[in-house]
Amino acid sequence: MKLKTALSIAGSDSCGGAGIQADIKTMTMNGVYAMSAITALTAQNTTGVSAIQASTPEFLKAQIDAVFEDIRPDAVKIGMIFSSELIRVIAERLDFYQAINVVVDPVMLATSGSKLMRTDAVSALVGELLPRATLVTPNIPEAEVLSGMPVETREDMLSVAKYIGERYGCAVLLKGGHSINDANDLLYSDGTYRWFYGKRIDNPNTHGTGCTLSSAIASNLAKGYDLAESVKRAKDYISDALAAMLDLGQGSGPMNHAFDLNSRFTK
Repeated sequence: MKLKTALSIAGSDSCGGAGIQADIKTMTMNGVYAMSAITALTAQNTTGVSAIQASTPEFLKAQIDAVFEDIRPDAVKIGMIFSSELIRVIAERLDFYQAINVVVDPVMLATSGSKLMRTDAVSALVGELLPRATLVTPNIPEAEVLSGMPVETREDMLSVAKYIGERYGCAVLLKGGHSINDANDLLYSDGTYRWFYGKRIDNPNTHGTGCTLSSAIASNLAKGYDLAESVKRAKDYISDALAAMLDLGQGSGPMNHAFDLNSRFTK
């Protein structure tokens, strides 16, 4: 039996709703074999992040090498990266292995509002990783940081997505879930725009939505779907995961990534 494969390079979330844990669940549920290289350990739950322990650059390199040298990924999802040193290691390894289908989720803040990236890492992210990305998936606040431009209207989304895409040479999925519109996302790729319309689901438990969406996109790229179809399938998956209305924790809880899992072992 052969499966397509995907590698998540991201931080660990000890409560399991975001980061590496969400990525592995999402990739598995989207039909690919999931692997990981952990950039940082976090002590966090649905109410916030209490501690972060970053991997050393040497150990992160060793993890990435171990994966590529044995089970080459058909896609790579990159999430939380705490420092510029780690970003430079990832960029160098992506080049060395000529990685394909690279999806960058520029995680700067947790859903709880906790900071997940050092200030020096932002410039390394835009200089080192975005030019190597197939797709970058910022939300509105992240897009404002990446572009230095405000995003307050639908027209602003068009301008900022184009700016980021043309400046860094990657496709951009600008997520509109931060009060700009009703969960509608904008894909800018090769000079063209496409809106992906979604209905906002009245579920306060949105911990890990960004990690989940980017991992689902990477999974579908790994399976050979084109970019637009990968985004569509990923949005359908995350909508259904939110609609399952899982309610865990005292803060913004996780989604039910396994909402569509039917097995005698789950009973």
